[in-house]
Amino acid sequence: MNILVPLAFLCLAALAPWRVRSQEQRLLVNMTLVHKARASGALCLDGSLPAYHLHRGFGAGKDNWLLQFEGGGWCNDLRSCFERAKTRRGSTRYMTKLEVFSGILSNNATLNPDFYNWNRVKLRYCDGASFTGDAVFTNKTTTLHFKGQKIWEAIIDDLLPQGLGKARKALLSGCSAGGLATFHHCDRFAKHLPTNASVKCLSDAGFFLDERDISLNHTMRFFVKSLVQLQGVEQNLNRNCTRELYFPDLCFFPQYALKYISTPYFILNSAYDVYQFHHILVPTSADLHGHWNRCKLNPTACTADQIDTLQGFRLDMLGALNPFYINSRRGGLFINSCFAHCQSELQETWFGDDSPRINDKTIAEAVGDWYFSRNISKEIDCAYPCDGTCHNLIP
Repeated sequence: MNILVPLAFLCLAALAPWRVRSQEQRLLVNMTLVHKARASGALCLDGSLPAYHLHRGFGAGKDNWLLQFEGGGWCNDLRSCFERAKTRRGSTRYMTKLEVFSGILSNNATLNPDFYNWNRVKLRYCDGASFTGDAVFTNKTTTLHFKGQKIWEAIIDDLLPQGLGKARKALLSGCSAGGLATFHHCDRFAKHLPTNASVKCLSDAGFFLDERDISLNHTMRFFVKSLVQLQGVEQNLNRNCTRELYFPDLCFFPQYALKYISTPYFILNSAYDVYQFHHILVPTSADLHGHWNRCKLNPTACTADQIDTLQGFRLDMLGALNPFYINSRRGGLFINSCFAHCQSELQETWFGDDSPRINDKTIAEAVGDWYFSRNISKEIDCAYPCDGTCHNLIP
């Protein structure tokens, strides 16, 4: 079983019209391979070297760092991991050598006012377990390297002498599976940096719920259990969490790991995240007769009962976030009611003329207010279909 963002969503995101100011230009950043990674076995699924893209900061931001984990689903069995190893999700050999930096990674002050002049790094994703695994599988013909944890450590070790080790301000962020990675590496990241540095973390579309599907089966829970076992993840999950839970693999889910994170944290997510809608709430295995097909492609085609189910999913997400909302004095939230997935890397959803808003505040403004302590930044949208500012992936 392989859970990946459907190709249709990726195409929609890539082809979505740029409704931003005319001065936006594409910033292409070269790939850097981490050659020292081989010595520690920090390799992609297929044994290729891990990589990142770094665009240097300047001016007042030259000592500040923003690291962005790339997303791209997971693999939880040998078949899906073998398949993944032959793609850009499991090998740097198949990755583009130039990456577009936009949204939170943009170097344009008009389009990314708070982080444009920071050192900005995109960490390429090639392990299939959100940078958390540490195992190897070998048979007579093939070896799979489940080394996400080692890849994370190798990239950090490569960046520390380049200035990260002397950072004054830093933000660890990520999208989708990369957003999930921030939950597992946030506190460790802070420990690498000077004690007087301002270090915070941001998850975009990474708050994946431990939720029953429409058939009341724990499809996602069983997927995570097999992923954790296959890739040797449990040893790298939060120890306080794994000691407390009867099923320690559940600590892979952000809702269980979050309360153990001490570094200031911001959660950006859609309450109707399209990925979770299609793969956690209504996976194909739970809808064999396709009763949800039209609804999954267009929310206006949903029946009243299906809308009720979606509203229940939203309430479950808000319920899982409620302790954080109430108790975290240094935390931030932006939970909008869009059928979206990943909103920080696309310019049109991060900060543009018609970007998504809650209480007339864009995502970039909410994150900036939180990071720089300009204002309380805990924004929760009203329920679908009240928000007219969304950039929906469906329809």
